[in-house]
Parts: sequence; C-alpha cells; structure tokens
Amino acid sequence: MAAYRPDPALFERQLASIRTQSVDDFRVIICADGGQAEVRALVARLTDADRRFSVIGADDRLGFYRNFERALSAVPSHAAWVALSDQDDFWHERKLELMLPHLDRASMVAAQARVVRYPDGAILSPNTRRRNVAVADLPVFNQFTGGMSVFRRGILDLALPFPVSDSPARVHDQWLALCAAVTDEALVIPDLVQDYVQHGGNVLGETADARLRPLASWHRLRDRVREEHGSASPRGLAAAAFAASAGWAETMVETLAERLPANQSARQLGSLYGRRRSLFRVAAHLGRSVISGNVPLRNAIVYLAGSALRPLARRRVR
Repeated sequence: MAAYRPDPALFERQLASIRTQSVDDFRVIICADGGQAEVRALVARLTDADRRFSVIGADDRLGFYRNFERALSAVPSHAAWVALSDQDDFWHERKLELMLPHLDRASMVAAQARVVRYPDGAILSPNTRRRNVAVADLPVFNQFTGGMSVFRRGILDLALPFPVSDSPARVHDQWLALCAAVTDEALVIPDLVQDYVQHGGNVLGETADARLRPLASWHRLRDRVREEHGSASPRGLAAAAFAASAGWAETMVETLAERLPANQSARQLGSLYGRRRSLFRVAAHLGRSVISGNVPLRNAIVYLAGSALRPLARRRVR
C-alpha cells in the first residue's frame, strides 16, 4: 500500500477491511510517500498495533509511481503472492479468498469493484466492467487497476526496477499487467470484491470525463510545459504530447524487449508500439480493437496523435 497524507477516516476504514479478510495469513507493507513518522503513528493507532502491518518510506515525496516501486522492492523473496492496495478504498471480506485461487492459472488477476462516492456513499457505478483483452491492447488501455489486482511474487523479478519515464501517463499497475501478460497470463475475473472510492483527493479515478476535448487538452499541455521549462516551444510541446500519450507505451514495450529478448510476446509488442513501429500497422490494430470494444475510441485517437508527433520530439525523448 502506498500512503500519502491519508484521510484518517478513509484510511481507518480501509485498514479495517484488510484486517478482517477471511484470508488472514499476510503481511501489509505500507510505504509512506513523505511524513513517514506521522503515517507510522496513524497506522499503529488505527490497527491497535497489529503486527502484520509495518510502515516504510521516507520524508521525501517520490509520487505514487516511484512510491509503489519502493514498496514492492520491500516485498520478501519468499512471498507467494502480492496484493496492491490504495489507501482509501474498501475491501469486501472475501476479496482475497475469491481472488487468490486464480493465481494457480494466471500470474496476475484483477477483479471488479463498485464505484462509490465519498462521503455520501452514492453508487456511481455498480461494476467497473474490466474485461479480458489481447495483450496488444493493454499498452493503450489498461484493464488492471492496481487496487483490484493480485499477482505472483515472481512478476517482480521482471518488473523491478520500474521503467525510467517522465511521462504523466506512467502507472505501476499497467506495467505490472504487461509483465504478467507476456510471461504467463493476466486474467480479469467477474467477481465484485471491493468498493472503489471516489473523492476529491483521488490521484487517478474511475469517473473522469472520457470525452475527447482536444482544445482543452492542448491548453493544459501548453501550460504544463511553460511551468516546467519556462517556455512552450513547438519541439517542447511535441515532446510533451508524445510523452503523455504514445511515449509511455513505447517505454514499456522497449523495456520488456530489453529484459526478455527471446520472448515472442515482448517482441510482438515492441514491433507494434516500439521505436520502429509502423503508424499504419498500429492504426489498423487499434481500429480493430475499437470496433471490438476492447479499446475506447478516445484512447486510440490520443495514442495515434501522440505517436505521429514522435519525429518532431525525437531529440527530446532519446
């Protein structure tokens, strides 16, 4: 579990839902992304000093991507499985009991959740409707939300260290899912196992506006580039747009190709989304995926638009 300035009420509820799981043979590693002493004191108070819970981390903030990497690096080698947890969701009592048996078949398993608004408890969606898709669709549209996933410990031997990327699209769960999918199987099951809580402090959420708003997106990108670099040159904007869309997919598949040079699935992903990809080929693939419902049209358009900018951005992304 990654923890950053947790809301005490939500944090207490989530810790209680983990403590009361029907499967109780586990250890919880909570990685504080800043304020380690405060998080440690809060955990000790909210869990009645339950020895299964420990807090690591530091006072410097890494952001959720690198903080999850730090947390996963602390998982002992003898662990059989790993479950990811957000600090503000709510696990149903039989979550682990329902999910863990599927690790006999697959190396990573994701389930479904109710989407619930906090604090009024309104149900925004009765089901997240994650689905099984081809491995080649995962770099563009992730089906494996971290807090709803469990995986075999062996995946970390491939996944760590996380790929180096400054893309705002970089996420730990998508990377872990790709590692699982190319080495064995990444499986989505229909069981409803938790509440996915939405509130004003979500880093990522389930209820964001999925409509394509190119002008608004361009303005946000321009403002971010100006804030980070002091100006918004055409090359800087192209590099930022590429990094925020196709750049993260490229980083993931190139990293897999380097770490698994003999793996056929990794090679196929590299040819589709890597540095030497054919824009026509990936457009044809995504067109089929959009028609089949495996990739939203918005995601396909954003990816293709960003990918087309790579020649303009190449000096910035090497």
